[in-house]
Amino acid sequence: MKHFHSKLFTPGPVEVRPEILLAMATPQIHHRSPECADLYAELQPKLKKFLYTDQTVFLFTSSSTGAMEAAVQNTVRKKCLNLVNGAFAGRWHQITQACGLPCEALEVPWDKAIKPEQVEEKLSTGEFDAVTLVYNETSTGMLNPLPEIAEVVHRFPDVMLLVDAVSAMGGVKIEFDRLGLDVLLAGVQKAIALPPGLTICAVSDRALKRAEEVKPKTYYFSFPVMLKYHNKNQTPSTPSTAHMFALNAQLDAMFAEGLERRFARHEEMASLVQAWAKEKFDIYPEEGYWSKTLTCVVNTRGIDVAALNKTLVEEHGMRIANGYGDLKEKTFRIAHMGDLTTADIRGLLATIDMILGI
Repeated sequence: MKHFHSKLFTPGPVEVRPEILLAMATPQIHHRSPECADLYAELQPKLKKFLYTDQTVFLFTSSSTGAMEAAVQNTVRKKCLNLVNGAFAGRWHQITQACGLPCEALEVPWDKAIKPEQVEEKLSTGEFDAVTLVYNETSTGMLNPLPEIAEVVHRFPDVMLLVDAVSAMGGVKIEFDRLGLDVLLAGVQKAIALPPGLTICAVSDRALKRAEEVKPKTYYFSFPVMLKYHNKNQTPSTPSTAHMFALNAQLDAMFAEGLERRFARHEEMASLVQAWAKEKFDIYPEEGYWSKTLTCVVNTRGIDVAALNKTLVEEHGMRIANGYGDLKEKTFRIAHMGDLTTADIRGLLATIDMILGI
Protein backbone atom coordinates (compact mmCIF):
# COMPACT_ATOMS: atom_id res chain seq x y z
CA MET A 1 0.00 0.00 0.00
CA LYS A 2 1.43 3.35 -1.06
CA HIS A 3 1.65 5.76 1.84
CA PHE A 4 2.78 9.35 1.91
CA HIS A 5 1.97 12.12 4.29
CA SER A 6 -0.78 14.61 3.50
CA LYS A 7 -0.59 17.93 5.32
CA LEU A 8 -3.65 18.07 7.54
CA PHE A 9 -6.03 21.03 7.28
CA THR A 10 -8.66 18.92 9.07
CA PRO A 11 -10.26 19.98 12.37
CA GLY A 12 -8.46 17.26 14.33
CA PRO A 13 -6.28 15.37 14.20
CA VAL A 14 -4.09 18.17 12.94
CA GLU A 15 -0.60 18.52 11.54
CA VAL A 16 2.04 17.75 14.20
CA ARG A 17 5.57 19.19 13.99
CA PRO A 18 8.47 16.68 13.74
CA GLU A 19 9.99 18.10 16.96
CA ILE A 20 6.83 17.14 18.85
CA LEU A 21 6.76 13.64 17.34
CA LEU A 22 10.40 13.32 18.40
CA ALA A 23 9.50 14.29 21.99
CA MET A 24 7.02 11.38 21.98
CA ALA A 25 9.91 9.05 21.19
CA THR A 26 11.59 9.87 24.53
CA PRO A 27 12.53 6.53 26.16
CA GLN A 28 9.79 5.15 28.40
CA ILE A 29 9.71 5.90 32.10
CA HIS A 30 7.72 4.04 34.75
CA HIS A 31 4.52 5.86 35.69
CA ARG A 32 5.21 5.44 39.42
CA SER A 33 8.84 6.56 39.20
CA PRO A 34 10.17 9.87 40.60
CA GLU A 35 10.96 10.86 36.98
CA CYS A 36 7.29 10.64 36.03
CA ALA A 37 6.20 12.61 39.12
CA ASP A 38 8.80 15.26 38.19
CA LEU A 39 7.43 15.44 34.63
CA TYR A 40 3.86 15.80 35.95
CA ALA A 41 5.00 18.49 38.39
CA GLU A 42 6.84 20.35 35.62
CA LEU A 43 3.67 20.41 33.50
CA GLN A 44 1.43 21.88 36.21
CA PRO A 45 2.59 25.54 36.30
CA LYS A 46 2.73 25.54 32.49
CA LEU A 47 -0.85 24.25 32.20
CA LYS A 48 -2.05 26.85 34.70
CA LYS A 49 -0.34 29.63 32.76
CA PHE A 50 -1.79 28.26 29.50
CA LEU A 51 -5.36 28.29 30.90
CA TYR A 52 -4.99 31.44 33.02
CA THR A 53 -5.88 29.62 36.23
CA ASP A 54 -4.64 29.02 39.77
CA GLN A 55 -6.95 26.02 40.17
CA THR A 56 -6.57 22.31 39.37
CA VAL A 57 -5.69 20.97 35.91
CA PHE A 58 -6.06 17.21 35.37
CA LEU A 59 -4.67 15.11 32.52
CA PHE A 60 -6.90 12.27 31.28
CA THR A 61 -5.43 9.58 29.06
CA SER A 62 -8.62 9.48 27.00
CA SER A 63 -10.32 11.35 24.21
CA SER A 64 -12.34 14.47 25.06
CA THR A 65 -15.51 12.35 25.20
CA GLY A 66 -14.20 10.78 28.42
CA ALA A 67 -13.68 14.18 30.04
CA MET A 68 -17.17 15.25 28.88
CA GLU A 69 -18.53 12.25 30.76
CA ALA A 70 -16.36 13.14 33.78
CA ALA A 71 -17.72 16.70 33.80
CA VAL A 72 -21.37 15.68 34.13
CA GLN A 73 -20.72 12.64 36.34
CA ASN A 74 -18.92 14.80 38.90
CA THR A 75 -21.10 17.93 38.99
CA VAL A 76 -24.75 17.16 38.22
CA ARG A 77 -26.68 16.81 41.47
CA LYS A 78 -30.11 18.05 40.40
CA LYS A 79 -30.47 18.41 36.61
CA CYS A 80 -28.24 19.36 33.70
CA LEU A 81 -29.04 21.81 30.92
CA ASN A 82 -27.31 20.70 27.71
CA LEU A 83 -26.95 23.56 25.22
CA VAL A 84 -27.21 21.95 21.77
CA ASN A 85 -26.43 23.55 18.40
CA GLY A 86 -24.15 21.02 16.77
CA ALA A 87 -23.07 17.37 16.69
CA PHE A 88 -20.74 17.47 19.67
CA ALA A 89 -23.13 19.52 21.78
CA GLY A 90 -25.69 16.82 20.95
CA ARG A 91 -23.19 14.18 22.01
CA TRP A 92 -22.86 15.81 25.44
CA HIS A 93 -26.63 15.49 25.86
CA GLN A 94 -26.41 11.80 24.88
CA ILE A 95 -23.55 11.29 27.37
CA THR A 96 -25.57 12.92 30.17
CA GLN A 97 -28.53 10.69 29.36
CA ALA A 98 -26.33 7.57 29.15
CA CYS A 99 -24.96 8.35 32.62
CA GLY A 100 -28.55 8.24 33.89
CA LEU A 101 -28.47 11.87 34.96
CA PRO A 102 -31.58 14.11 34.81
CA CYS A 103 -31.09 16.48 31.87
CA GLU A 104 -32.79 18.61 29.24
CA ALA A 105 -31.54 19.83 25.87
CA LEU A 106 -31.94 23.44 24.82
CA GLU A 107 -31.76 22.96 21.06
CA VAL A 108 -31.31 25.65 18.42
CA PRO A 109 -30.59 25.24 14.68
CA TRP A 110 -26.97 24.26 13.94
CA ASP A 111 -26.26 27.52 12.08
CA LYS A 112 -27.38 29.65 15.06
CA ALA A 113 -25.39 30.50 18.17
CA ILE A 114 -26.65 29.81 21.69
CA LYS A 115 -27.72 33.22 23.03
CA PRO A 116 -27.29 34.30 26.68
CA GLU A 117 -30.96 35.22 27.07
CA GLN A 118 -32.02 31.68 26.06
CA VAL A 119 -29.79 30.28 28.81
CA GLU A 120 -31.12 32.80 31.35
CA GLU A 121 -34.72 31.88 30.58
CA LYS A 122 -33.99 28.18 31.24
CA LEU A 123 -31.92 28.73 34.38
CA SER A 124 -34.60 31.03 35.83
CA THR A 125 -36.80 27.96 36.36
CA GLY A 126 -34.44 26.85 39.15
CA GLU A 127 -34.47 23.29 37.79
CA PHE A 128 -30.79 23.10 36.87
CA ASP A 129 -27.48 22.98 38.72
CA ALA A 130 -25.16 22.42 35.72
CA VAL A 131 -24.90 23.67 32.13
CA THR A 132 -22.87 22.12 29.29
CA LEU A 133 -21.64 24.35 26.47
CA VAL A 134 -19.54 23.56 23.42
CA TYR A 135 -17.51 26.75 23.01
CA ASN A 136 -16.29 26.03 19.48
CA GLU A 137 -18.47 23.49 17.64
CA THR A 138 -16.18 21.40 15.41
CA SER A 139 -19.07 20.15 13.27
CA THR A 140 -20.19 23.64 12.20
CA GLY A 141 -17.37 26.15 12.80
CA MET A 142 -19.57 27.97 15.33
CA LEU A 143 -18.00 29.98 18.16
CA ASN A 144 -20.65 30.31 20.86
CA PRO A 145 -20.53 33.48 23.03
CA LEU A 146 -18.84 31.95 26.09
CA PRO A 147 -18.11 35.18 28.04
CA GLU A 148 -21.72 36.37 27.74
CA ILE A 149 -23.11 32.94 28.68
CA ALA A 150 -20.70 32.72 31.63
CA GLU A 151 -21.99 36.08 32.84
CA VAL A 152 -25.55 34.74 32.83
CA VAL A 153 -24.61 31.50 34.62
CA HIS A 154 -22.93 33.50 37.41
CA ARG A 155 -26.32 34.96 38.32
CA PHE A 156 -27.24 31.46 39.48
CA PRO A 157 -24.68 30.60 42.20
CA ASP A 158 -25.60 26.92 42.39
CA VAL A 159 -25.12 26.28 38.64
CA MET A 160 -21.85 24.77 37.35
CA LEU A 161 -20.60 25.82 33.90
CA LEU A 162 -19.01 22.94 32.00
CA VAL A 163 -17.23 23.89 28.77
CA ASP A 164 -16.03 21.76 25.87
CA ALA A 165 -13.19 23.81 24.37
CA VAL A 166 -12.00 20.93 22.19
CA SER A 167 -11.33 22.90 19.01
CA ALA A 168 -10.69 26.23 20.78
CA MET A 169 -8.08 25.62 23.50
CA GLY A 170 -4.67 26.69 22.22
CA GLY A 171 -6.19 28.75 19.41
CA VAL A 172 -8.23 31.32 21.34
CA LYS A 173 -7.66 32.89 24.74
CA ILE A 174 -9.70 31.20 27.49
CA GLU A 175 -9.23 32.73 30.92
CA PHE A 176 -10.57 30.00 33.19
CA ASP A 177 -10.52 31.93 36.47
CA ARG A 178 -11.68 35.29 35.11
CA LEU A 179 -14.61 33.67 33.28
CA GLY A 180 -15.48 31.69 36.41
CA LEU A 181 -15.66 28.34 34.61
CA ASP A 182 -16.07 25.06 36.52
CA VAL A 183 -14.84 22.50 33.99
CA LEU A 184 -12.90 23.28 30.81
CA LEU A 185 -11.75 20.38 28.66
CA ALA A 186 -9.97 19.76 25.37
CA GLY A 187 -8.23 16.91 23.63
CA VAL A 188 -4.71 17.77 22.47
CA GLN A 189 -5.17 16.81 18.78
CA LYS A 190 -6.69 20.10 17.64
CA ALA A 191 -5.35 23.63 18.31
CA ILE A 192 -2.74 22.26 20.77
CA ALA A 193 -1.29 20.29 17.82
CA LEU A 194 -0.33 16.95 19.39
CA PRO A 195 -1.36 13.45 18.31
CA PRO A 196 -4.68 12.32 19.85
CA GLY A 197 -4.78 10.44 23.15
CA LEU A 198 -4.68 12.97 25.99
CA THR A 199 -7.25 15.43 27.35
CA ILE A 200 -6.51 18.53 29.43
CA CYS A 201 -9.23 19.26 31.97
CA ALA A 202 -9.25 22.29 34.29
CA VAL A 203 -11.57 21.94 37.28
CA SER A 204 -12.66 24.66 39.73
CA ASP A 205 -12.39 24.25 43.49
CA ARG A 206 -16.17 24.39 43.78
CA ALA A 207 -16.58 21.64 41.16
CA LEU A 208 -14.16 19.46 43.17
CA LYS A 209 -16.28 20.14 46.26
CA ARG A 210 -19.47 19.26 44.33
CA ALA A 211 -17.85 16.00 43.19
CA GLU A 212 -17.35 14.98 46.82
CA GLU A 213 -21.08 15.50 47.43
CA VAL A 214 -22.23 13.87 44.18
CA LYS A 215 -20.04 10.74 44.59
CA PRO A 216 -19.65 10.00 40.84
CA LYS A 217 -20.55 6.48 39.72
CA THR A 218 -17.26 6.08 37.88
CA TYR A 219 -13.69 5.32 38.92
CA TYR A 220 -11.68 6.22 35.83
CA PHE A 221 -13.42 9.60 35.51
CA SER A 222 -13.83 10.42 39.21
CA PHE A 223 -12.55 13.87 40.19
CA PRO A 224 -12.00 12.87 43.85
CA VAL A 225 -9.89 9.86 42.75
CA MET A 226 -8.00 12.04 40.23
CA LEU A 227 -7.37 14.69 42.89
CA LYS A 228 -5.94 12.19 45.39
CA TYR A 229 -3.27 11.17 42.87
CA HIS A 230 -2.87 14.65 41.39
CA ASN A 231 -1.74 15.89 44.82
CA LYS A 232 1.13 13.35 44.57
CA ASN A 233 1.93 14.41 40.96
CA GLN A 234 0.47 11.16 39.68
CA THR A 235 -2.57 9.83 37.83
CA PRO A 236 -4.74 6.96 39.21
CA SER A 237 -3.95 4.65 36.29
CA THR A 238 -1.11 4.50 33.77
CA PRO A 239 -0.96 7.74 31.77
CA SER A 240 0.44 8.21 28.29
CA THR A 241 3.90 9.40 29.31
CA ALA A 242 4.76 9.87 25.61
CA HIS A 243 2.02 12.51 25.40
CA MET A 244 3.24 14.15 28.59
CA PHE A 245 6.73 14.58 27.11
CA ALA A 246 5.20 16.00 23.92
CA LEU A 247 2.85 18.34 25.81
CA ASN A 248 5.78 19.64 27.86
CA ALA A 249 7.71 20.43 24.67
CA GLN A 250 4.67 22.01 23.00
CA LEU A 251 3.82 24.25 25.96
CA ASP A 252 7.41 25.51 25.93
CA ALA A 253 7.07 26.21 22.19
CA MET A 254 3.77 28.07 22.76
CA PHE A 255 5.33 30.28 25.43
CA ALA A 256 8.31 30.91 23.15
CA GLU A 257 5.92 32.05 20.40
CA GLY A 258 3.93 34.01 22.99
CA LEU A 259 0.31 33.10 23.76
CA GLU A 260 -1.03 36.45 22.53
CA ARG A 261 0.95 36.07 19.29
CA ARG A 262 -0.38 32.54 18.91
CA PHE A 263 -3.98 33.73 19.27
CA ALA A 264 -3.31 36.59 16.81
CA ARG A 265 -1.92 34.08 14.27
CA HIS A 266 -5.13 32.06 14.56
CA GLU A 267 -7.16 35.27 13.99
CA GLU A 268 -5.11 36.03 10.90
CA MET A 269 -5.50 32.53 9.44
CA ALA A 270 -9.24 32.63 10.15
CA SER A 271 -9.58 35.99 8.39
CA LEU A 272 -7.83 34.62 5.28
CA VAL A 273 -10.06 31.55 5.02
CA GLN A 274 -13.26 33.42 5.84
CA ALA A 275 -12.62 36.19 3.31
CA TRP A 276 -11.96 33.49 0.68
CA ALA A 277 -15.08 31.51 1.70
CA LYS A 278 -17.33 34.60 1.48
CA GLU A 279 -15.96 35.47 -1.94
CA LYS A 280 -16.05 31.98 -3.48
CA PHE A 281 -18.76 30.16 -1.47
CA ASP A 282 -20.48 31.09 1.82
CA ILE A 283 -20.03 30.42 5.56
CA TYR A 284 -22.37 28.13 7.47
CA PRO A 285 -22.83 29.76 10.92
CA GLU A 286 -24.55 33.11 11.34
CA GLU A 287 -22.23 36.10 11.04
CA GLY A 288 -20.55 37.31 14.21
CA TYR A 289 -20.06 33.79 15.55
CA TRP A 290 -17.42 32.37 13.22
CA SER A 291 -14.78 30.11 14.68
CA LYS A 292 -11.15 31.28 14.89
CA THR A 293 -9.85 27.73 14.36
CA LEU A 294 -11.96 26.20 11.56
CA THR A 295 -14.33 27.40 8.89
CA CYS A 296 -17.39 25.48 7.74
CA VAL A 297 -17.89 26.49 4.11
CA VAL A 298 -21.32 26.17 2.47
CA ASN A 299 -21.06 24.29 -0.83
CA THR A 300 -22.95 26.91 -2.86
CA ARG A 301 -21.28 25.74 -6.09
CA GLY A 302 -22.42 22.12 -5.74
CA ILE A 303 -18.88 20.78 -6.06
CA ASP A 304 -18.04 17.14 -5.33
CA VAL A 305 -16.31 17.64 -1.96
CA ALA A 306 -15.07 14.05 -1.71
CA ALA A 307 -13.53 14.32 -5.20
CA LEU A 308 -11.88 17.64 -4.33
CA ASN A 309 -10.38 16.10 -1.21
CA LYS A 310 -9.18 13.04 -3.18
CA THR A 311 -7.37 15.32 -5.65
CA LEU A 312 -5.91 17.40 -2.81
CA VAL A 313 -4.58 14.25 -1.10
CA GLU A 314 -3.35 12.32 -4.13
CA GLU A 315 -1.91 15.14 -6.20
CA HIS A 316 -1.01 17.85 -3.70
CA GLY A 317 -0.43 16.14 -0.35
CA MET A 318 -3.08 18.15 1.50
CA ARG A 319 -6.30 17.11 3.22
CA ILE A 320 -9.41 19.09 4.26
CA ALA A 321 -12.62 17.70 5.85
CA ASN A 322 -16.04 17.07 4.40
CA GLY A 323 -19.14 18.34 6.19
CA TYR A 324 -20.06 16.51 9.40
CA GLY A 325 -23.03 14.13 9.51
CA ASP A 326 -26.05 15.59 7.69
CA LEU A 327 -23.85 18.45 6.43
CA LYS A 328 -21.67 16.08 4.38
CA GLU A 329 -21.22 17.39 0.80
CA LYS A 330 -23.47 20.35 1.71
CA THR A 331 -20.48 21.92 3.45
CA PHE A 332 -16.76 21.31 3.87
CA ARG A 333 -14.42 22.30 6.67
CA ILE A 334 -11.00 23.90 6.55
CA ALA A 335 -9.04 23.96 9.81
CA HIS A 336 -6.67 26.83 10.52
CA MET A 337 -5.35 25.80 13.88
CA GLY A 338 -2.37 24.50 15.78
CA ASP A 339 1.04 25.17 14.27
CA LEU A 340 -0.16 26.01 10.74
CA THR A 341 0.91 29.37 9.34
CA THR A 342 -0.67 31.97 7.06
CA ALA A 343 1.69 30.72 4.31
CA ASP A 344 0.24 27.20 4.69
CA ILE A 345 -3.29 28.61 4.42
CA ARG A 346 -2.52 30.72 1.35
CA GLY A 347 -0.99 27.65 -0.32
CA LEU A 348 -4.05 25.50 0.40
CA LEU A 349 -6.54 28.11 -0.85
CA ALA A 350 -4.54 28.71 -4.04
CA THR A 351 -4.47 24.95 -4.66
CA ILE A 352 -8.24 24.61 -4.19
CA ASP A 353 -8.80 27.56 -6.58
CA MET A 354 -6.56 25.87 -9.16
CA ILE A 355 -8.29 22.47 -8.86
CA LEU A 356 -11.77 24.01 -9.12
CA GLY A 357 -10.80 26.65 -11.68
CA ILE A 358 -12.34 29.45 -9.64
